[in-house]
This record gives sequence, C-alpha cells and structure tokens, in this order.
Amino acid sequence: MTTEVVLLSVAAAIAAGLIGSFAVMRGMSLAADPISHVALPGIGVALALHREPLFGAVAALLLGAFLVWVLQGKARATTEATIGVVFSAALAIGSFSASGENLIDALFGGGGTPSVAETVFVLLAALTIAAFVIRERNRLLVMIVSSDLARTAGVNVRRLDLVYLLMFAITIGIGLRYLRVLLMGALIIIPAVTAKGIARNIGQMLSMTVALAALATTIGTLIASWLQQETGPIIVLVAAGGFLLSLLVPRANAATRA
Repeated sequence: MTTEVVLLSVAAAIAAGLIGSFAVMRGMSLAADPISHVALPGIGVALALHREPLFGAVAALLLGAFLVWVLQGKARATTEATIGVVFSAALAIGSFSASGENLIDALFGGGGTPSVAETVFVLLAALTIAAFVIRERNRLLVMIVSSDLARTAGVNVRRLDLVYLLMFAITIGIGLRYLRVLLMGALIIIPAVTAKGIARNIGQMLSMTVALAALATTIGTLIASWLQQETGPIIVLVAAGGFLLSLLVPRANAATRA
C-alpha cells in the first residue's frame, strides 16, 4: 500500500463527502449507483485503446451527466428518471465494449499503483470539486429548497444544475479508481446519510460527511492491505458500520433534513 494510493483515496473521499451531502439533500440518494455505471463504455474504450481506464471513465461520465441535463430539460422528467434512461443505455453499451476479466475488474477490482497523470488529475479534480461546493453551497441550498425562489434570487438554476451534475460525475470518476463501478455510489451516499441524522446544521453536515468519508476510506484501505483483500468492499463495509453506530447517537432536529 503506497502513500500515493492512501492520499488519492482520501482526496476522492473528501470530494465524495461534499458532493454526497447535496445529493442526499436533493433526494438523489439512489442516483450515484446507476450513474456510476455510465463509466463502463468509457472504461471499455480506454482498455481497447490501451489507455488508463480512469480517463475513459471520466469522459463517459461527463458525457452522461450532460445528456442527463439535456434530457431532463427536454423531457421534463426528474433527474433520477433521466439518469435511469442514460444508465440503461450505458450499461448495454458497456457490456459490448468491455468483457471478461477487464469488465470484472471494472466492476469489482482494486486500484493498483496510480500513474503520475492519475495522481495529478485526481488531486486537481478533488480540489476543484471542493472549491465548487464551498463557493456555491448557499446557491445549491436555495435551489434545493425552491427552484423558483432561487431564480428570484438571481440564481441561474439550469446552469448551476449542470455544473453540479458535472462535479457529481467527476467525483464518481475519481472514486472509481479505488472503489470501482458497483461500490462508488456507496461512498457518496453512506457518509452523507450518516451525518444528516446527527448534524444540527448544514455546516456540521458537510464537515461530518467529509470526516466520515475520509475516515472510512483510510481505515478501510489499511484493513484491506492487512487482510490482502480488495479495497472497495472493505471501505464500504467500514462506512456502513459507521452508519449503524450513528444510530446510537441522539437524532438531530429537522434542520438538515431537506
């Protein structure tokens, strides 16, 4: 287990915590898992071209997020419903573009040693996501409460929604390096749901979510290294264990239960 792997997995976890907090408040708790499957065609193409799967995954996820945004406006459907359409098509395409051991590795496999390009990309992406959430947190909150109220306050709701979906996609992409397709959604959602139940305001929720995601990733990575097992499932189990322990803590009031 290298220092780079631990550092990059924690960076991805911090981004997942920040984005996941707003995903939970937006009622997108089940969206992270299906949208992560949109990465499959990109992974398949990258493998076929002998490129790093991370960049193929991120490209496919960004395209998928943009399609969700476009279709959502055209079809006047909910974000979750539109993601379901894109997810179904991407999964079908992915089954053709990746197969055998490569597909299994994309679904369940471990991270391996990151390249210099991957290291730089993940760190820059995590910083960009953190900066976006910190800068736009108030506008995101107003948009969650009421789109009409946000428009009245001068917020460009459609543009902000697009940028959020793109940040959501990048978060999933950089996390796939360690958790893979079938598990990345869990790290985005579980820490956020855990924090939502015990936080008393949005600031506490964001801080707790980031801390829980980073802690679950660090502990899970160390345990996986010790047991010589795949990292992703262990991280998710640690996060789920944290959620169960949080049930012993007195529940917060409705301040963060958007």
